[in-house]
Amino acid sequence: MALNKVLLIGNVGRDPEIRHLEGGASVASFSLATTERFRDRNGETKEITEWHNIVAWRQLADLAGRFIKKGSQIYVEGRIRSRSWDDANGQKRYITEILADTIQLLGRRDDTLPRDGAWDDSAGTSRPSDSPAHHVTKPASKSAPQPASQSEQFVTSDDIMSDGPDDLPF
Repeated sequence: MALNKVLLIGNVGRDPEIRHLEGGASVASFSLATTERFRDRNGETKEITEWHNIVAWRQLADLAGRFIKKGSQIYVEGRIRSRSWDDANGQKRYITEILADTIQLLGRRDDTLPRDGAWDDSAGTSRPSDSPAHHVTKPASKSAPQPASQSEQFVTSDDIMSDGPDDLPF
């Protein structure tokens, strides 16, 4: 049995860089900083910041490019991938990346987000997330991207927290 799963909460270090590949696929890459705070033996607070290279594909990349900005606090769920290549000088280079499966915007809602600015769902149906944050999940099918009408579902924190009538039996 094997498991390759990463869960991160941190702040975006730079605006996502979006590339469009032949065949129409999009890829977004950006950095994410996670900071661990602890007290040392002398009682002084110490911080260790780790930088992660995040990569998102297809609709997830397009949505990340539209709504993620430097400084945004986000939750990323994905898997680790390491790869190598030869640079222009013939030197072997290595990189470790997080391939994002889910991205959730955290913190206060930004005025740049659309009124219905949350995405969710790998099954193609809209449902509120556990919190009134903005949530993006890549499509369930890895073989072919879903049409935008099925993969981009919008639910707002206003919808979740509305005081309107509900269908609860109590």
